[in-house]
Amino acid sequence: MSLALILPMAAFALAASISPGPVNLVCLSSGTRYHLRRGLWFVTGATLGFVALFLAIGLGLHSALAWIPGFDRLLTWAGIAFLLYLSYRLALDDGTITDQTIGNAPGFWTGAVMQWLNPKAWFASASGIGAYTSGGDLAQLAIFSSLYLPICWLSLSTWVLAGRFLRQHVQRPRLLQTVNRILAALLLASCLYLILD
Repeated sequence: MSLALILPMAAFALAASISPGPVNLVCLSSGTRYHLRRGLWFVTGATLGFVALFLAIGLGLHSALAWIPGFDRLLTWAGIAFLLYLSYRLALDDGTITDQTIGNAPGFWTGAVMQWLNPKAWFASASGIGAYTSGGDLAQLAIFSSLYLPICWLSLSTWVLAGRFLRQHVQRPRLLQTVNRILAALLLASCLYLILD
């Protein structure tokens, strides 16, 4: 495969991974609330979950599910329900960090499942595969997914580190509570976007 195709694939993966979305907001929140290790564990789950979804779509999952009436709407509503749950938890958070709070950090499996319920992840996978691979070319799909793996992990980690930076400079519980409520509002706004889309 030529560099002329690898560079656009990498650029697409970066744009899709680093742009704001529900998973990115949870990464930011994890950085403000939990130890860096916990946030990066969530990132690892989200990255591997996305790459698994990407490969499944590339191997025909989306086409196979397209015949199920209302599948796209079911996926959207499942994603909205999950985002509403996360938004609710963030909105109620009081900004204090305790050992119990750290135990409630979103983990590996939350990250992985969240990608499968994330309409942005489905859209990024389907549109990227459609734009940069020839139908069913396994070599192209393997290269694209191997590019996505480090790019997605580093992009999501950047959001965790941004949250960590906020936490270091905003150590008062009242300010962290405000940040959490802003993040909850942004997650809610992403739900409204999905509903109105």
